[in-house]
Amino acid sequence: MKSLQVQAADNRADYGAVLFLSMLLLALAVGSLALGRYPLPVATVIEVLGRKLVPWNSQPPAIAETIVLQVRFPRVIAAVMVGAGLSVAGSAYQTIFRNPMASPALLGVSAGAGFGASLAMLLRQPLIIVEASAFVGGFIAVLIAYAAHRAIRGASIVTLVLCGMVTSALFQALISIVKYVADPVEILASITFWLMGGLSKIGVQEAIAVSIPVLAGSVILFALRWRLSLLSLGDAEAASLGVDVKKLRFTVIVCATIMSGATVCVAGIVGWVGLLVPHMARSVFGLKPGKLLMSTFLMGGLFVLGVDDLARSGFEAEIPLGVLTALIGAPFFLFLFIRFGQRNWQ
Repeated sequence: MKSLQVQAADNRADYGAVLFLSMLLLALAVGSLALGRYPLPVATVIEVLGRKLVPWNSQPPAIAETIVLQVRFPRVIAAVMVGAGLSVAGSAYQTIFRNPMASPALLGVSAGAGFGASLAMLLRQPLIIVEASAFVGGFIAVLIAYAAHRAIRGASIVTLVLCGMVTSALFQALISIVKYVADPVEILASITFWLMGGLSKIGVQEAIAVSIPVLAGSVILFALRWRLSLLSLGDAEAASLGVDVKKLRFTVIVCATIMSGATVCVAGIVGWVGLLVPHMARSVFGLKPGKLLMSTFLMGGLFVLGVDDLARSGFEAEIPLGVLTALIGAPFFLFLFIRFGQRNWQ
């Protein structure tokens, strides 16, 4: 009876933590809709949103309705999905590779996507082709790393990490070549700005395009959360407990790569999120698989949405999102490392 009471208390604590993060994210999202070059009262934002959910006689200003629903709402959704996708993917990579330094860039996803987008810009393709090329480039990079790993006899998980690092270096070199031959007046500036990351060109289509793979991947990883947590014990231990290690690892890599690729498609290369946020979630909310995954999802959305608010409202000109995540993430990661060391990262 006592153990059941303890378990019930733990479950209530889990629900309470997730509910708190959800309410915090909702409050930040509403506040984000009010921020910008044309600030709006929070009451007006709530009125616009409420009128769409429950029609009433109230008539907010037409310009406010346009700004909230067509300009800021897609960007807020995209920011949350980008943060959540990168964070959940980073947490999955860190678990299956048993490496606290793993991130979505580990297998070359970011570099491959950057090359695909840069090549499309060099060829003067429209935005939708640029985004599609980024996704294809990221997926090809992972396939190359995974194929190289499989081609090596007796390859271990460390070999896969090394193959990813080599693949990333290869695509970084290809990006440099594209930048070298690009028109320095028009194309080079566009490539450089895209590689720094940002959400300034987000519309409804982009918000939908990133939301579907991120939500689908998160649901699949949540369904596999207990098996995924067993991989942290080691391949032999997980296999002895009935886990098909190779199949599970391949499934997780595919899900995490699709999520990462989708975020890079719409936002460019946004670094440090997939590395930093999973450690923050573990340090604050512990290692319980379900609670950890949901808290990582919500904290990732909070982090990127907050940084994007600062990027578009905190300065005279909008700062690239990837620059700010690096400026904020790198010192904060050092703080976490000094504060917690390896105690909560094993």
